[in-house]
Amino acid sequence: MASIDLNSDVGESYGRYQLGDDAAVLDHVSSANVACGMHAGDPSTIATTVGLALARGVAIGAHPGFADLQGFGRRPMQLAPDALYHLVLYQIGALQAFCTAAGTRLAHVKAHGALYNMAVRDSAMAHAICCAVRAVDARLIFYGLAGSELVRTARAAGLTVAEEVFADRSYQDDGSLTPRTDPRAMITDIQQSVEQVLRMVRSGLVRSVHGVDVPVRPDTLCIHGDQPGAAQFAQAIRAALEAEGIAIAPITRPNGSPDSGPIAEPHRRATATP
Repeated sequence: MASIDLNSDVGESYGRYQLGDDAAVLDHVSSANVACGMHAGDPSTIATTVGLALARGVAIGAHPGFADLQGFGRRPMQLAPDALYHLVLYQIGALQAFCTAAGTRLAHVKAHGALYNMAVRDSAMAHAICCAVRAVDARLIFYGLAGSELVRTARAAGLTVAEEVFADRSYQDDGSLTPRTDPRAMITDIQQSVEQVLRMVRSGLVRSVHGVDVPVRPDTLCIHGDQPGAAQFAQAIRAALEAEGIAIAPITRPNGSPDSGPIAEPHRRATATP
């Protein structure tokens, strides 16, 4: 593996509530998943975060979640497919507008929190999310949990997929993430995180909390920006990967084009709705 994308969920402050050290985290990653104002974030935070990422050459993605500020988008919600489609469409559009205003383009989309974890198993939810991505711009790269229904649905929808693994989360035997209600869900030790990352990259395996080796495809690696010490995690993981001769770089499109510059005309067809 010559390179891997290192992404982080950022822009999750809201009003006077400040969460994470985005500037420090963005110094070490190659892609930023920016909260779109539903689970976290607000217009000023979005603008600031886009500016921070752009100044560092970090690819910018939309991070849509459930409309749940109080629960930080981590509480399951049941939405009809058309309502979910519109919710995701709305949030991608918000980030796309801020990118356009800043003179750059949106590179990717990654669902947040409960929306992400539910769509990992629920094909109808995955389909609604993928339809929204495709309707805005079918060339957007779609991030989804490695080996999940989410990535299978995205490929079936014709999207370019980056299979995602996690540096700071533990895994279940089926390749899903350990629920946050489990005290083992978060990896809080930097060395343990580095070891998990290197094993995923070297062998394509991650060990579950029950000791089962689960195959994964690490196209992009996530560090949560709200995790205490996130910048230190990112710095240590980047250093460990580079010591292995693995460069940190954003995902490119199939033709090798960079995630900046002009984009194709967005697809806006009624047939894209779920």
